[in-house]
Amino acid sequence: MSRECQVTGRRSGFGNRVETRGLAKSKGGVGIKTTGITPRRFHVNLKWKRVWVPELNRFVRVRVSPQALRTMVKNGAFRTLLDAGIVKAPKRRKKKVAAKA
Repeated sequence: MSRECQVTGRRSGFGNRVETRGLAKSKGGVGIKTTGITPRRFHVNLKWKRVWVPELNRFVRVRVSPQALRTMVKNGAFRTLLDAGIVKAPKRRKKKVAAKA
């Protein structure tokens, strides 16, 4: 499974670690020179959480970022998970109509 938040879609990013040497010109040096560039990953902070959904009367296990947890607190777990496509709306039961005699 990839490192991706199931609610917000946040993923790991990438960038570079830049090694430098020298003294800045403003401090009396000849300038800062780049001596090496190394690729690196910025991993997203994901956690597995069991979220109680009262509308479904059950727990739902999701892999989420802290931002997604804040969204669930603000908007409610059911609505957030429904918008993300993780859960489906419960089916409505038809009311039985008594036959008139």
